This record gives sequence, structure tokens and C-alpha cells, in this order.
Amino acid sequence: MDLTIIIPLLNEEESLPELHSWILKTVEPLQLTFEILFVDDGSTDNSWECIRTLCKKHSTTQGIRFARNFGKSQALHAGFAQAKGNVVMTMDADLQDSPEEIPVLYKRLLDEKLDILSGWKKKRYDSVLFKNIPSKLFNWAARRSSGIYLHDFNCGLKAYRKEVIKTVEVYGEMHRYIPVLAAHEGFNRIEEQIVQHQARKYGVTKFGLNRFINGFLDLITLSFLHRFGKRPMHFFGLWGTILFLIGFSFAVYLGVDKLYFTPDGRLIAQRPEFYIALTTMIIGSQFFLAGFLGELLVGQQKNSTRYSISEYLTTSNDT
Repeated sequence: MDLTIIIPLLNEEESLPELHSWILKTVEPLQLTFEILFVDDGSTDNSWECIRTLCKKHSTTQGIRFARNFGKSQALHAGFAQAKGNVVMTMDADLQDSPEEIPVLYKRLLDEKLDILSGWKKKRYDSVLFKNIPSKLFNWAARRSSGIYLHDFNCGLKAYRKEVIKTVEVYGEMHRYIPVLAAHEGFNRIEEQIVQHQARKYGVTKFGLNRFINGFLDLITLSFLHRFGKRPMHFFGLWGTILFLIGFSFAVYLGVDKLYFTPDGRLIAQRPEFYIALTTMIIGSQFFLAGFLGELLVGQQKNSTRYSISEYLTTSNDT
């Protein structure tokens, strides 16, 4: 299959028919084999019924439904697992991403032999105070810390080679950092494409200011995991050793000073150096133990992405 279009969504029943029709109108003239995969992230409106209707009418359309809301990262992970296309594109379901960008992204990804082509909403129609300014700050911090110079990490419109999405594991709220995760796996041919941004036509945004706070925290987590995720002892063991040596040095100093220089009868426990030694040795030992536990966990293969699919629609059956 040439192309898979993955659309994660939450309560977007009004926009789905229009979006689906717009995608078909854009993609069918390209004469590609393609599939449209909707991932319903626990919608409480009639989004799933709309997807069910579209799947019955169109053989190119499929749907996955989560038992409850698990988040966009899990929705993308489920879509990536089912994707069959050699090129995989993601886009939001709120009509703010234009399907007319699909041919340009598809052609450029293949012609330039890229791993990822990320959309850049250079001109936005969101609130300046509550979305544009925080988004600029967030993207600046992401560029500085990751070394990947994309202007818009949050853009939902992206194109990937199949090998990328089958290798990268998206978990937590890491969907905005898929290019970073891919680069960590060796997929370094990453470029961006200026795309149109549409004003929201139906409903309300599902993201608030807390996504930027969570984004910064995820960025710190990602940076730490990249440097020490596979060797936690290098971090915890180093700091544990330093703290333990500091504490041990204070303990030796107190013992020597008590025996040879100030045998005045004052208890060692009455001196502040004693508590510094005790605290740093305990914390150092705990850090060292955390490093060992981390190494044990790294040694075990685990899947940190969890979700429950309640229904899966294909062209051959309804559920």
C-alpha cells in the first residue's frame, strides 16, 4: 500500500464527514493505493457512529475505537501498529489541518528520501496570548534541548516513512516529540514543510495551557532518557558515589579530629558535620541502589504504551 492517513480524534462528530470527503477528493486523483484510519480516543458523542457509517460506505476507510480516553500518543501508537502504507501521514480531525497538503508532503518525502517531513503552521489562527506565544516558547525550548530545528513540534500534520513509525514507540504524551524519538533511533533525515492552518470550524479545542507544562516536563524526561535511559547507573551511580564520598570524608574528618585534635568530650553527634556526613551517605547509597534497580528494569523488555481497544472496523467486517 502506498499511503496510510491516521486521524486521532476525540468528540469531532461534526467535522468527520467533511474531513473524510475532503481527503477522498484530494487523494483519489493521485491514483495511489491508500487507507484512512480513524482512531477514536474514547469519544462521548456520536463520532464512532459516524466512523462506522463511513467504513460501511468506503472500502478505504477503517476505524479503531478505544474503550476510554487514553490520549493522543496512545491513539497514534495504535494507528501506527495497524498502518500498512509505505508512507504514513497523521493529521488532526478538527479541520485545522488541510488535506490539500497531502500530495505535497507525499511527493517531497519520497523525492528527497526523507524519514520525516513535519508540517509548520507558520501563520496560525489561534489565540495569540493563550496558544501562539506559549507555543513559540515551547518550540524554542524543544529546539534548544533536542538539537532538531523544527519550528512547530506540535503540528499534527506529518509524513513518515513506514520504517520510522514501526520502529519508534510513542508513549505517555510523547506524540509531539516523535521527530526527536526518531532521531534517537537513527532516522536523522528530518525536514519541515510550511502548511496551511485553518480556523477551527466546529467544536472547541481539547487542549489547554496544561499541555505546554506537560510538554516541558516531557522534554526533560526525553532528554534524560536519551542520555541515561539505557544506562541509568551512569547517572545515579555517579551522583551516588559523589555524595557517599562527601559523607564518608566528613565522617573520617570527624573521627580524626575527635581522636587527635579536639578530645574535649563534646559528642560527635553535637557537631553539624555529623549530620552532613549522615545525610549525604544515606542519599548516596539510595542513589546507588536506584541505579542498580534501573539497570534491572532496563534489562527487561516492557511495553509502556497501554490502551484498550473496544472495536476495530475493517473493510471485511463491522467489528
